[in-house]
Amino acid sequence: MTFTGVSEKAAADHESDQRNLTSMETGALGGGLNVSDGHPRMPLTDSQRAIVEDLPALFDEAQKRVFEEIEAEAQQAFLHAIGQRQAPIGTGRLVSCYSSSVAMDITARALAHRVGTVALVHPTFDNIPDLLKGRSLTLLPLAEAELEHGEPDLPDEAGAVFVTTPNNPTGWVLSENGLRRLAAFCAHTNRVLAMDTCFRAQDTRAQYDTYAILRDSGAEWVVIEDTGKLWPTLELKAGFLAWGQNTDLPLLEYFSDVLLSVSPLVLLMLTRFAQDAERGGYAKLHRLIARNRGALAEVLDDGPVTLTDTDARISVARLTLPDNGPDAVALYEKLVQRGTHILPCGPFYWDRQIVGARQVRLALARSEEDVIRAARALVDALRAPLRAVP
Repeated sequence: MTFTGVSEKAAADHESDQRNLTSMETGALGGGLNVSDGHPRMPLTDSQRAIVEDLPALFDEAQKRVFEEIEAEAQQAFLHAIGQRQAPIGTGRLVSCYSSSVAMDITARALAHRVGTVALVHPTFDNIPDLLKGRSLTLLPLAEAELEHGEPDLPDEAGAVFVTTPNNPTGWVLSENGLRRLAAFCAHTNRVLAMDTCFRAQDTRAQYDTYAILRDSGAEWVVIEDTGKLWPTLELKAGFLAWGQNTDLPLLEYFSDVLLSVSPLVLLMLTRFAQDAERGGYAKLHRLIARNRGALAEVLDDGPVTLTDTDARISVARLTLPDNGPDAVALYEKLVQRGTHILPCGPFYWDRQIVGARQVRLALARSEEDVIRAARALVDALRAPLRAVP
């Protein structure tokens, strides 16, 4: 059997590749043209730069104010601006973390306290399955279409369903009706519904009030939010972890094992960024991503490489490679040699990496010039003879 023109031997080689996506993204931080990670690396807008220039005043404010007040203000500014008005702000069931990955690990640990097997969307960014497996959870792959249907066919031992929406790398969004059906299914079958919504602010289709639906469903639920995909703040960010009133997981206990609080200075800065975003900054971000996706498509027009997800709106784009050229890993390595960093998509398919053997991912939260340069470098690398990597 072959997969998209790849032999069984090549498939085995891909499955045995132990590099994860974050390690590849880390390599891109050393220099060159970096369109690998989904973190925002475009220039600040004028209004965002004004916020950065006001950091000394924000520092003084952070020293004087009560942390809980600063935290609630940041959570409200961020979540309300993206439609989440029923988020449990001020209830003790919404906490702030250094990053969404910290929130993810707390969630994984809490799930392992209760269940042994989790049904996880496939594909998705590989640190999610890695963190879940790191807490000794068994994973079952679940296609986006099954999640949208709302009643996936799951074995009894699958005690939780984990959804990423919008999903990275596909850009798929679980619809409002899809979530309503899925939450009802989880409530009826006594399963926990966990959601990673870290790209929500980039796609208005994901900005219906998730918390209202989850509250009314009666399901046990956990939601992870993130500011780290939106603004070029040099990794000054926060993740938010929320859960339902009847969610019987030791989330607050495990949160307190990890940290006391995030920086009030960072929260004040994020409040200002969220307010700026609501005043038009989100519209600018959406236009930037759409413009860069269009610029990428223009470079690839009529060539052998195609955009995989034509309806995606998040700040990453999958590309499908031709069958008669190098696969994704070979192209990735070739481009690294030339100083350009992308990602091969195999690791996103955490249950069967070979499915992504002819897909790569480019980040779009960059300057338009960088996206065009990266697209041209990719096309040039495909045209040039493939040499063995030393």
